[in-house]
Amino acid sequence: MATFWLALRDAVRSLLANKMRSLLTVLGIVIGVAAVIAMLAIGRGAENSITSSIEGIGTNLLFVMPGRMRPGSNPAAISRHLTLTDVRALEDPLAAPAVAQVAPLVIKDSVVTAAGESHVTSVVGVTPNYAAARNYHTTEGRFINDTDLAGRASVALLGPDAAQALFGRTAGLVGATVRIAGQPFRVIGVLEAKGGGALSGNQDDRVLIPLTTAMARITHKPNRVDVIMVSATSADEVNEARQEVEAILRERHHLRPDQDDDFTIFTQEEFLGTFRTITRVLTIFLGGIAGISLLVGGIGIMNIMLVSVTERTREIGLRKALGARKRDILIQFLTEAILLSLVGGLLGIVVGWGIAVAVGKIAAASHADIVPQVGLNAVLLATLFSAAVGVFFGLYPANRAAGLEPVEALRYE
Repeated sequence: MATFWLALRDAVRSLLANKMRSLLTVLGIVIGVAAVIAMLAIGRGAENSITSSIEGIGTNLLFVMPGRMRPGSNPAAISRHLTLTDVRALEDPLAAPAVAQVAPLVIKDSVVTAAGESHVTSVVGVTPNYAAARNYHTTEGRFINDTDLAGRASVALLGPDAAQALFGRTAGLVGATVRIAGQPFRVIGVLEAKGGGALSGNQDDRVLIPLTTAMARITHKPNRVDVIMVSATSADEVNEARQEVEAILRERHHLRPDQDDDFTIFTQEEFLGTFRTITRVLTIFLGGIAGISLLVGGIGIMNIMLVSVTERTREIGLRKALGARKRDILIQFLTEAILLSLVGGLLGIVVGWGIAVAVGKIAAASHADIVPQVGLNAVLLATLFSAAVGVFFGLYPANRAAGLEPVEALRYE
C-alpha cells in the first residue's frame, strides 16, 4: 500500500510538472467519455419519449393500416384502401365480440390560421369513439358528437400546443374561429395534454374535426380512411380481437387462404418493441462511434508515456541504481497513465453531462419531447472504460521503463 501511495504522489508531481502536456494528453479521453455520456443520455431520453408517446395513446389498442407492412412483403403489390364499410363491419358485435370500440381516422397536414397567426399542423378527422379509444379529455368545451358527424359540422378541437401556437393561450377559446385550409371552423373545445410526441408527430399539436367533414372538405376522399383504431374489451382479449379483425377484413377483401393480408395490424406491444429496438440499436451505434474517440485518446496517452519514459531514462537508471525494483518502476509509470485516463474520464463525465443538459434545453426550445437522462450505469461504464484504457495503453510504456538496465539508462544522453 505504501508503494502505491508513493507511486501516486510521484505521478501527481510528474503530471503537474507538465500541466499543458498533461491537459492536451487527456483531451482525447475527455472527448471520448463526454461523447459516450451524451450519446447514452440522448438515446435514453429518445427511448423514454417514444415509450411514453405510445403508452399515452391508450390501452388495449390495435392499429389497422392499409397495405402490407411486414418484412419481405411488397406493399405496392398488395396495397388496398380501408373504407367506412370496413369500419361498419368491424363494429358488428356478433362478428367481433372482443372489439369494444372502432375509431377510424383520416389525417392530413394543413395550414391553420387564427388571430393573424398561421400554423402548419396535423388535421385529424375523427368520430366520437376516438375519445374513448384514445382516452382523450377536454380541458374546456366538449368532444365531437354524432350530430357533428351527421351534419358535417365545421367544428374543431384544438390540441394544447396548436392552441398556444395560434392564440398564445390554451383557455377561453370555445367559440373562437380558426381557418383550416382557408375554410372557417368554430372551436368547440381544447384537448388535455397527452405528452410524448415521437409517434406520428406531437400528439398535442393537432386539430380534430368530424370525420365526415374531413373527408368532404379536407382530404376529398369520401369513404376512405387512413387508420382504423380498434380497442379490445380488455387487455386479455387483445389477441382475440386481432383475430376477429383479421378474419373480417380478409373476408371483406375476398382474400384466398394462400394470399397475404392486404392490411397490417399492429398492437401497442409491437409498436413498443419495434421502437425500443430501433432506439437501442441507434444508441449502441452512436456509443460505438464515441468509443472510437476513447481508443484514440488511449493511443495519445501511450504516445506521451513513451516520450516520458525516454525523457526520464537517466532518472529511471538512477532510481534502479539506488535500489528501486522493476515492480516499483512499473507501478510508477502505470499509475501515471491510469491517473491521466481517470482525470480525463472525470472531466469527460462533466462535459458529457453539460452536453446532455444543453441538448435537453435545445429540444425543449424546439418543442421536441426529448429529455436526455444521464444514468448511473453510463457514468460507471465511462469511468471503468477510461480506467481500462489507462491500464491497456499505459502497460507497454511502463513495462518498457521497468525493463531498462541501470547501467545503460545512466549512460543515456
